[in-house]
Amino acid sequence: MSTAAPETTTSVRYDKDADNIVTLTLDDPNQSANTMNQLYIDSMKAAVDQLEDELAADPDSVAGVVIASAKKTFFAGGDLKGMVQAGPDDAASVFAMSENVKAALRRLELLPKPVVAAINGAALGGGFEICLAAQYRIAVDDPKVTVGLPESSLGLLPGGGGVTRMVRKFGLQAGLMDFLLTGAQFKAGAAKGKGLIDELVATQDELVPAAKAWIKANPEATQNPWDAPGYKMPGGNPKSPALASFLPAFPALLRKQTKGAVYPAARAILSAAVEGASRDFDTASRIESRYLTNLIVNQGSKNMIQAFFFDLQAINAGTERPQGIEPYRAVKVGVLGAGMMGAGIAYSCARAGMEVVLKDVSQENADKGKAYSEKLNAKGVSRGKLTEEKSAEMLGRITPTADPADLTGCDLVIEAVFEDPALKAKVFAEIMPFVNDDALLCSNTSTLPITELAEGVDRPADFIGLHFFSPVDKMPLVEIIKGKETSEKALAMAFDVVQQIKKTPIVVNDSRGFYTSRVIGTQVMEGLAMLAEGCYPMSIERATTQAGYPVGVLQLTDELNMELMAKIEKASKDAAERDGTPYTTHPGVPVIARMIELGRSSRLVGKGFFEYAEGKRGSLWAGLKDEFPIAETQIPFEDMKDRMLFAEALETAKCFEEGVVTSAAAANIGSIMGIGFPPMTGGAAQFMTGYEGTDGEIGLSAFVKRADELAEAYGERFAPTAWLRDLAASGGSFPS
Repeated sequence: MSTAAPETTTSVRYDKDADNIVTLTLDDPNQSANTMNQLYIDSMKAAVDQLEDELAADPDSVAGVVIASAKKTFFAGGDLKGMVQAGPDDAASVFAMSENVKAALRRLELLPKPVVAAINGAALGGGFEICLAAQYRIAVDDPKVTVGLPESSLGLLPGGGGVTRMVRKFGLQAGLMDFLLTGAQFKAGAAKGKGLIDELVATQDELVPAAKAWIKANPEATQNPWDAPGYKMPGGNPKSPALASFLPAFPALLRKQTKGAVYPAARAILSAAVEGASRDFDTASRIESRYLTNLIVNQGSKNMIQAFFFDLQAINAGTERPQGIEPYRAVKVGVLGAGMMGAGIAYSCARAGMEVVLKDVSQENADKGKAYSEKLNAKGVSRGKLTEEKSAEMLGRITPTADPADLTGCDLVIEAVFEDPALKAKVFAEIMPFVNDDALLCSNTSTLPITELAEGVDRPADFIGLHFFSPVDKMPLVEIIKGKETSEKALAMAFDVVQQIKKTPIVVNDSRGFYTSRVIGTQVMEGLAMLAEGCYPMSIERATTQAGYPVGVLQLTDELNMELMAKIEKASKDAAERDGTPYTTHPGVPVIARMIELGRSSRLVGKGFFEYAEGKRGSLWAGLKDEFPIAETQIPFEDMKDRMLFAEALETAKCFEEGVVTSAAAANIGSIMGIGFPPMTGGAAQFMTGYEGTDGEIGLSAFVKRADELAEAYGERFAPTAWLRDLAASGGSFPS
């Protein structure tokens, strides 16, 4: 009696057709997406073993190979869950894993038969590295198809052969600047234009047949250029005179790009590319693996993976949205206020397909608000990103008006007038008789408590805060603020609206300043306090950008407007006195008061910490040294950076303690996308839980220890609260 052979689990199916073309179908049976886990490594090795065995027995038994996918995405990339668990002691196994991933792809690439990648969906990171091992790449011309090597945005490098092959395919300069360092992702059409994809087909059904047709037409296409005799690297190798003279500029260009901030992944990519370019392929590949290993086992990549993969994925999946409530899709929105914020909100809503009524006090103002969208569309048309027809269609959805009756039938209202509770109540009262009885009522405010604003409408359960960031058309985040009376249904609807306009929502509870405005204020005040203490103004700016912030804190203060900051400070102080709660004036506040006295409150008035000419920022104001004399003894540069980082992180901890923010994912994504917290930290919450002390200790305890050092040197505002100390002592962390 015979027994059936035991079934084996594989994530790479092997099928050969009548023309002897083998299709390797990537299909992990245990996951919704393919990743470079151990099952993939074993499965791809087994598939290549079988190919080599068949070819050894009969060179004509295989005519070529198609790499396809059974998933909606072609291949998701590396196994990030495994990476975040690896520590320094795992370096040897991480290196071996990287080499094993590449070994099968290299053998596949060197087969004496053509290999074609048939790309049906997103092929990013490791997914596109699989495609690079093929001699030809065909993709479906579909919006869901995106290709590229975004590893730098996760604190990693393309370690599955991506650095080695991209440099050899495009040359050092283009490979680095256009693809590897930027982490750029490309839709199918753009990818073909860049040379990442060779051919496009219109439908999924045409994809594999097109790949097989290419193999039949090109039986001799068995080598990638870098493996062919006489290959020369585009632009020259590091030893060629033209490139050798340019190479020293690469680190300087990188430093300029990152504004002096230390991004280990960018440095590793640059090093692996340059060192590997002067070696043979296999040696270059090992160099790539060593740099990848160093990134994986250290903390920096873990911080960025946590934020930009796990946290962002959780938020976009709707973990903060109330469950059991029907999905909502807004049809007609009334935007109240056609200033810069209202105009940007109107543009975003119209772009998402909503009918938009843009209302202001006069028709002239409303028309100016619509002109903002017209200007953005004109730029898109001139750059070939938008057709005249689609532009006209979108602009046709925006109706500028001064008549509240035009809001009849609106199922969504977003108010975006000045930060004045009385004015906000007035504009809502004006339109309430016309909008739908169940319309969602939203206020775009950056600091005013939503619960108090809700008192100005007769349906507080339907009232919620939507804090957009400027400029709205570019900033990806919206902070949703739930007031005390806001219903779960309204929260779910607001979440759906934010995703409908293709932005990332975070949910916070009500308080003055909410989460993002409250936290960014501490960074700004700390920068101003250092100016008052006599730190060199340019050193403060350099410390900000080298810590990883996008702009210097003095430049940021000019942009935010010190007049507005003074109003917020007064409102916060008045509220504390009204509530009978302690209030301590930050040492940065007198700097704001003095700059306002001097008539230098902002970029808006043309004078601040910087000089401005015709709206363009110039040099630092020469009078700063007289108003804020330079101290004889300067504080350590590292302390300057840490004071801003810790000020924001400690305020974030207080937001957790007070229940303003309840999710580490929201805290991390909100701080990075909303207020420019340094991305390489993983966000304000991850900065604390992933903090690495000088003694090598990692975690909240190390963070608390450093905060105490800052408190002793610079003031009690850096002292962690008892709640945070207890959390650190218990080995706890912030809720996910």
